[in-house]
Amino acid sequence: MDDLYREHLLDHSKHPRNHGTLDAPDCEAEGKNPLCGDEVEIDVALADGRIASIRFTGHGCAVSQAATSMLTELVDGMAAEEAAALPSQAIIDELGIPLSAMRVKCAVLGLGTLKVALHRGAGTPLPEEWGVDDEMVWG
Repeated sequence: MDDLYREHLLDHSKHPRNHGTLDAPDCEAEGKNPLCGDEVEIDVALADGRIASIRFTGHGCAVSQAATSMLTELVDGMAAEEAAALPSQAIIDELGIPLSAMRVKCAVLGLGTLKVALHRGAGTPLPEEWGVDDEMVWG
């Protein structure tokens, strides 16, 4: 089963879904993991409180880029509040492979960046552990 998930991860890494930018996003943010160099930028267009369109750009390891690609498919059409409340485990489960602590940070970089984008553009709350800091930088 791990081989199937690895193939899925590699497919998303080599052929990311929703890759690119939006001309006039309602929400946008950039996330960085300076420990490994992963970077993700997310653009979101909203319609009636739902994610109508989502795009991302970035570079880094296969895990960060594939997880962000998977994230865009997962949240497309979802209510902004629901997407902002997604737990990290949702993305880890989507990847379906065992991850070290460092790889978990790679896997959830896109989700954290999305939460910041939705906070800035739609006013959704950030997770409590983030306090008032609305930047997505691991380290």
